Amino acid sequence: MPKLPLGFGMMRLPVEENNPDRVKYQEACEMVDTFLERGFTYFDTSYVYQNGHNEENVREVLVKRHPRESFELATKLPSFLIHEREKVQETFEEQLGNLGVTYFDYYLLHSIYSTTYDSQIIPCGMFEFAQEMKRQGKIRHFGFSFHDRPEILDRVLLEHPETDFVQLVVNYYDWESPFVQAKACYEVARRHNVNVIVMEPVKGGLLSRLPEDAHNQLQALEPGRTDASFAIRFAAGMEGILCTLSGMNSLSQVLDNTDSIRNLAPLTEEEKNILFSAVPEYKKEGPLHRADFGIYEGICENGMPVAAVLDAYNSIMLQLSRGHYVHCENGYYRGLQFLSGRPTGKTWVEGQIIDREGNDITELVKMAEDYLIKNTFM
Repeated sequence: MPKLPLGFGMMRLPVEENNPDRVKYQEACEMVDTFLERGFTYFDTSYVYQNGHNEENVREVLVKRHPRESFELATKLPSFLIHEREKVQETFEEQLGNLGVTYFDYYLLHSIYSTTYDSQIIPCGMFEFAQEMKRQGKIRHFGFSFHDRPEILDRVLLEHPETDFVQLVVNYYDWESPFVQAKACYEVARRHNVNVIVMEPVKGGLLSRLPEDAHNQLQALEPGRTDASFAIRFAAGMEGILCTLSGMNSLSQVLDNTDSIRNLAPLTEEEKNILFSAVPEYKKEGPLHRADFGIYEGICENGMPVAAVLDAYNSIMLQLSRGHYVHCENGYYRGLQFLSGRPTGKTWVEGQIIDREGNDITELVKMAEDYLIKNTFM
């Protein structure tokens, strides 16, 4: 297990202005060194991050510069890119070379989806391969990251009790989100007695700046705490959390996040309620200016989840307006289509869509859906 339950997500390391495939070496090294000096040891990367170059950059700023036993390294098999069984072994060996190591402390199937589980992951024997690598000592702990419905997570964990951990989006904004369903997925993992690694605790940076009223209320309770620290504590303070990842891109973020975990105190119920009350205020700052999308529930006869589509689109546009470019909502829409028996990647709209106030919102829904289809991870 990590010595302290904060993980350094390497996906957002600062990059060279003229070469996004390369990190700013000195700055990245200082961040890595500070993280280790403060007693933290867990580093997370992936085969696909940073246009496929993040693993080799992690090798340069971490692996080559620190003893292998001084840190835990996690990376992920790009399960959604693999269609042949032999490609699993080939990719795994490539990753060992990319990172310059002989074993991985934590190895994940990257993003299990309903669209790939039966068509790629099972036929290619990815779970069986991981267990063999564990037997050979090339993987210490095995799990997967997940962006889909809680019922799919339940099925996967039921069929694969050998899973050591699962990596989930957990934050107060997405706790009741119709796409992410953070609370429901977390509860599924805990019912299976599987520990959780948290991703997106600050929702790509969005939760680092609370709406003014919530910020002031929390400052009155705990002066000097950053808004991001409350988000980190919300996720990290739950039962069964193995590690909370933060994709840090500056030394100041390393200092703030490590302070939050080193001095981790569970949020009070009052503080949690303030955070939950901030969610509709965030949503009102999005382009649709709605705190609640319930008015759009069940208005399509064909079952299109209009409320969820508009809620997700509003949240994504809010994040973009604040300069945050990685959005967990993009991992879900095709899965919703797939599970509903719809052609994935095709429009769900089959005529006019009229909301309960009598407004024709067809074009709005088409625009939101088109964005989700074009930008979905899978």
